[in-house]
Amino acid sequence: MATSNKQAARGRRQDRARVAGGQDYEIGYEAKKTSRPASAVKKAVKKVGSSRKKVERRLGR
Repeated sequence: MATSNKQAARGRRQDRARVAGGQDYEIGYEAKKTSRPASAVKKAVKKVGSSRKKVERRLGR
């Protein structure tokens, strides 16, 4: 039986709703998207959690 590497749509949506604070590429993406430094994104994730909406709201986007 072959297993699929394809992730369920629900899983992708849940993944996109979060900012992985320990992943440099995620921090970099969010920093570029909000025009803020990576350190500000890390602080926002630490302060409000990993929810992308909350992080973006905190960063003033």
